[in-house]
Amino acid sequence: MADVLIAGAGPTGLMLGCELALAGADVLILERRAGATTTESRAGGLHARTLEVLDQRGMVEPFLAEGRPLQVAHFSGLWLRLENLPTRYPHLLALLQSHVERLLAEHAASLGVTIRRNAEVTGLHQDHDGVTVTLADGGTVTGRYLVGCDGGRSAVRRLAGIGYSGTDATLTSLLGDVELADPPAGNVFQHRTDRGDYSVLGFEAGWYRVMTTQTGVLAQDGPVTLDQLRTTLTEIAGTDFGLHSPRWLSRYGDAARQADRYRLGRVLLAGDAAHIHYPAGGQGLNTGVQDAVNLGWKLAAVLRGDATEALLDTYHDERHPIGARVLDNTRAQVALGRYDAQTEALRATVAGLIAQPAANEQLAAMITALDVAYPLGDEHPLVGRRLPDVDLPGGRRAYQLLHSGRPVLLDLGATPVAVPTDWADAVDHVPAHGTAATWQLPVLGAVPAPAAALVRPDGHVAWASGTDGDTAGLADALSRWVRPLAARV
Repeated sequence: MADVLIAGAGPTGLMLGCELALAGADVLILERRAGATTTESRAGGLHARTLEVLDQRGMVEPFLAEGRPLQVAHFSGLWLRLENLPTRYPHLLALLQSHVERLLAEHAASLGVTIRRNAEVTGLHQDHDGVTVTLADGGTVTGRYLVGCDGGRSAVRRLAGIGYSGTDATLTSLLGDVELADPPAGNVFQHRTDRGDYSVLGFEAGWYRVMTTQTGVLAQDGPVTLDQLRTTLTEIAGTDFGLHSPRWLSRYGDAARQADRYRLGRVLLAGDAAHIHYPAGGQGLNTGVQDAVNLGWKLAAVLRGDATEALLDTYHDERHPIGARVLDNTRAQVALGRYDAQTEALRATVAGLIAQPAANEQLAAMITALDVAYPLGDEHPLVGRRLPDVDLPGGRRAYQLLHSGRPVLLDLGATPVAVPTDWADAVDHVPAHGTAATWQLPVLGAVPAPAAALVRPDGHVAWASGTDGDTAGLADALSRWVRPLAARV
């Protein structure tokens, strides 16, 4: 029996596999596709917070080496500047999903994660001890937990009987990775017309991603053809730019749905299995990877006996509102993208607001997920937010302390803070007196550095002290996330 079965070897499932294996769990990923590689890349970039969580695990460099930094993102096609965001990665990293999957799979393999391909989930049964999964070939596998990372049409979600509520599509977009005989100038070209919208993105030498959107046109059955893309592009743009030689063709809409619950007993959901939405702003893949990082350390702690199963409920409590926020902001972007006189006036107003630095930062922090704050307390502005990657004495960085995936007590004051005895083995205690007196947070700006901070394995601050030597609330924060030594099994 595996500790955890993961359905789906996309970015979410692979990242979750990496997190669990790092913590010592036995992981088996079940992937319905037979091949290890794919040219299908709906997503095309990694945002700042995703790059930060990769950095937290010491695995960001290969992604940076293959991607191309872009200092802009967008909100419904209105450009957002990223270069002033307080992060080491104030940019979007243009990198196709196929490359992201390959790099994550390589890292997962280095950690001993097993991927079983041509393994489609067709049935599941859970009981007090674990989950039994039936595969399309008639075989079965068992695990203590099952996580569905198997996309918007998730078999795991359906078989578990978890509802998927939301709104239906109102438009259809066609997507093609093609070659162009007569491409428009520049690597990014977007245009809105009264007939629809189109984009031409130059991702890699020699080929382009072409996308068209028609409001009020609903998706047809059957695969997309090159002639369909050519006809639609010509209707909207007045030219097809000489498109030919498609690598991949697909369609998508603006249906927005979210799982009613992210956990049902020993079955959990993450990524598109938990939430789908229009891909405005490029948030889908990034949200899924961040789901995995939130869930991974919690599931590993329960498997070790370091926490009760109640810890798994905090995954839903924390990530469901984040998924709901993404659905809402993409719905807003769809509405703002419609083409009529009223919407054009609204776009002009919003564009003027976005030109203001404060509004630009607020939207950019939301799209990049740098502003995510979990409801963990209010004793310090940092609590619930991600730890900034501050410079520490001795040439270290804060995120280097998280490479092992363990909680960290970052001791920054002149008076040392002691880890309570019951948790001394569960927390890495790091004295680091001498850091900057103020830290920069997205949207909030400068905040006073804490005298000490308890940082969860996902990089979010669970407790902070503003006074040297003050440990009030530390034991309570520790007990919320880790069982005391005497209670562990």
